[in-house]
Amino acid sequence: MKTLFLIRHAKSSWNDPDMDDFDRPLNKRGKENAPEMASRLLSRGTVPELIISSPAKRARSTARMMAKEWKYPKEAILLEDELYLCYASTFLKVITRIDDDFNAVAIFAHNPGITDFANYLTQEIRIDNVPTAGVFAIEADTDHWEEFDRAKKRFLFFDYPKSEPF
Repeated sequence: MKTLFLIRHAKSSWNDPDMDDFDRPLNKRGKENAPEMASRLLSRGTVPELIISSPAKRARSTARMMAKEWKYPKEAILLEDELYLCYASTFLKVITRIDDDFNAVAIFAHNPGITDFANYLTQEIRIDNVPTAGVFAIEADTDHWEEFDRAKKRFLFFDYPKSEPF
């Protein structure tokens, strides 16, 4: 079995309208939500063995903050240029390259691609929007990430900062 956690970056700052989108940092709420969501995932009894992130500052910062909660070394976070503002199909390209030694993987990225990809993965639920710091988890019945797209999948959970604690 392979478990995938799709995580949207936490809330970013719009204080400087001239700042390049790629360089936008997290705002106060984002800095609070990221560790909170990491803690919620930890309380479910599972954390990622591999973290892959968009290189944009807000995604990278979210990944680092969550990694700290999980005692995952920040220098081990893989930055994948293709994940910056990508389409749903790009996620599959990234996933097929994951080493099969990893069974639980988190991908940090952006909307609208992350919401589109979450909806592509399951017919069980439909999501209008993965909110900032939202976590969508799914399990695939395969031992190989290359087969992830074709494998039978089971929706695990969808959690985000303003949802009711489970």
